[in-house]
Amino acid sequence: MTAVDLGIPVVRGTPEASDRPDTPLLVDRFGRIAKDLRVSLTDRCNLRCTYCMPAEGLDWLPKSDQLTDDELVRLMRIAVTLLGVTDIRFTGGEPLLRRGLEHVIAATAALRPRPRMSMTTNGIGLDRRARALKEAGLNRINISLDTLSASRFSTLTRRNRLEDVFAGLAAAREAGLTPVKVNSVLLRGVNEDEAVPLLRFCVDNGYQLRFIEQMPLDPQHGWTRTNMITAAEILASLSTAFSLTPEPAPRGGAPAERWLVDGGPAVVGVIASVTRPFCAACDRTRLTSDGQVRNCLFSQSETDLRAALRGGASDDEIASLWRANSWAKAAGHGINDAGFHQPDRPMSAIGG
Repeated sequence: MTAVDLGIPVVRGTPEASDRPDTPLLVDRFGRIAKDLRVSLTDRCNLRCTYCMPAEGLDWLPKSDQLTDDELVRLMRIAVTLLGVTDIRFTGGEPLLRRGLEHVIAATAALRPRPRMSMTTNGIGLDRRARALKEAGLNRINISLDTLSASRFSTLTRRNRLEDVFAGLAAAREAGLTPVKVNSVLLRGVNEDEAVPLLRFCVDNGYQLRFIEQMPLDPQHGWTRTNMITAAEILASLSTAFSLTPEPAPRGGAPAERWLVDGGPAVVGVIASVTRPFCAACDRTRLTSDGQVRNCLFSQSETDLRAALRGGASDDEIASLWRANSWAKAAGHGINDAGFHQPDRPMSAIGG
């Protein structure tokens, strides 16, 4: 799908800063305003999911390149107080590997206006920290789970840790990090038959399931459309066991289309970035663990805020750099356009 298909005019060339409206918000040339900040806390992970990284892992960022806790908190303060960000999602890599995580969350919770805070994690070790994360100020959590089979989990992640994920899910629910959302990726020939069992598991345990179409963000560049399970296929599979009706609430900028399961209150979502792009309503901006701000998951360029921070830039100067990055945002991610190229960074280094 192209920008024209999305109803957005294609704009070519470098956008003129002088054309930007006089607003402190993170507005782009198509009228979208970024209020949702995704913050990657580390590029490291303790799993080796086959669709995310090779078995040996990746060349991790040097510690000196990563933002310190104070630098992270300063950038989030700028985002909230000067740029109008209202929601912050902590991601990785695996964010639970970040030392000082509870401190970062508590400092973010102290910002005014207070942002809503969530986190996406693989759940390993969460059973020991869920309550502390809640007490620090985290509002809710997303946990990745692609299979209910221990053997398949080991094949998919190259680690035997499924029971740890189950424990993390239960601990998050008990701690009140609700709604607890489960993120699942289905792969052809691997776990495509688990759509129904995964949804039944989530409904029975009070979790909200969201299926995510596999995206071209793997460092091996092995993604193909033929191996991707589409939203249409997922919904067709679910419909064999459940009655699905579109959720009446407006979707807004949410990435997931949602359906009531058997009339509700349980819901299931599908994030169809490839086959049903939602770029026209995107309200996200992204910060990598080494301080690069990105206006799109698939962006080919970044703005270096770390250099500005360490070079003595003021809050207003950093905010101006961030606004310019948002103003240059493209109409859409371009996955379905001729000449599309994956970003140089893999998903683990960008953040979910």
